[in-house]
Amino acid sequence: MAKKKRQPRQQQAATPATLAAARAEVKFTTHSYEHDPSAPSYGAEAAEALGIAPERVFKTLVAEVDGTLTVAVVPVSASLDLKALASAADGKRAVMADPAAVERSTGYVLGGISPLGQRRPLPTVLDESASAHATVCVSAGRRGLEIELAPDDLAALTRAARAPIARGVS
Repeated sequence: MAKKKRQPRQQQAATPATLAAARAEVKFTTHSYEHDPSAPSYGAEAAEALGIAPERVFKTLVAEVDGTLTVAVVPVSASLDLKALASAADGKRAVMADPAAVERSTGYVLGGISPLGQRRPLPTVLDESASAHATVCVSAGRRGLEIELAPDDLAALTRAARAPIARGVS
């Protein structure tokens, strides 16, 4: 039996997101930092703490598109265009989802929601700007922990559609 290739990861950083990436045998790296509970933006905090350009750090937002929870993955340097998300998800209307419903559905807490390893995988749309980078970072499922991987791997693991859903992308 062929020996499986081990992926770089920190054992103490195992989360459903990192386990999903490891099971899929994609190349990834985790980055941890000390989370500041008073930080106004989890994504901007991650980019600054890790010294990674905000255009490469993506936040995971969950909206309801015509009543269906849908994940939107956009750069922390931009905001989500709900109308564009609705269109990309073949819907008519999108609104931000109820935080309690998001936590129940994904199995993650706000500020640590990962597009990977969710309790119930949700339809996902990845902003097309991710393709401009060799790797991007998203939450690894815990505040203060990011997972870095290729945008193609992120899209494949989440079965994400790609579309221009971010406003203010630099």
